[in-house]
Amino acid sequence: MITLTVADDIAEITLDAPERLNALGPDDIDQLSEAYAEAEQQRVRALLLRGEGRAFCAGRDISGVDPRSDDVLGYLDGLVQPLLERMSRFPAPTFAVAHGACLGVGLGLLIASDVVYVAETAKIGSPFANLGATLDSGGHALFFERLGAHRTLDLIYTGRLMSGVEAVAAGLFSQSLPDSEVLQSTRAAAASAARGATEAYLASKALVAELRDERLGLWGSMSHENRVQAALCDTDDYREGFAAFQQKRRPQFTGGSRRGTHA
Repeated sequence: MITLTVADDIAEITLDAPERLNALGPDDIDQLSEAYAEAEQQRVRALLLRGEGRAFCAGRDISGVDPRSDDVLGYLDGLVQPLLERMSRFPAPTFAVAHGACLGVGLGLLIASDVVYVAETAKIGSPFANLGATLDSGGHALFFERLGAHRTLDLIYTGRLMSGVEAVAAGLFSQSLPDSEVLQSTRAAAASAARGATEAYLASKALVAELRDERLGLWGSMSHENRVQAALCDTDDYREGFAAFQQKRRPQFTGGSRRGTHA
């Protein structure tokens, strides 16, 4: 469930499914896109994105997904990437509050926001080592540009999650703050931006977007990620990883044989 409130020229969008750590299914992606469209129509001067409960967003909701028929390319290419591009182009300064789990698509939501304030105990990274899948939603581009090849692959291979303090120290996001202060501080920053020189902010936002695209090739990289993820869907390890997650057990990977390659 996604909620939108608007007051004092500020839109606040909340991921409001705490019982599933705000994991996002197709309907949630559609609702989130509609919330950004509605906020744009109301001509707000700042936007804040947050998650309700123990986590910002634990990624894609795979609780009911059958990996044997999963259309992951349709989800990533058809839903997630268009949403992230819309978020990145929002015509006002955007802020995100990251706490708890910020994984997969949740990480992508942060990448698509202008300014990200992170709770010190937030958990950020690539949990896909136990799913037979790979980092998506722009994570490869962000990690490689900020962390370099060795640290990027270390995080991916091990599945180790960075704390909010580590993520900010590595240059991934804006500031890390005590968990009890992060939402209030982000709201204050959004309020300050809403009172500022909006056109000048948007000029800077456009300039940074040009530099970012030139350096990261973010959307091209994300499109390639989507197709790699779709190819991984056709492996035994992907199906085993999904089944283990859904059954709450440790996966038993065999190396990822593709369908049709067995003797």
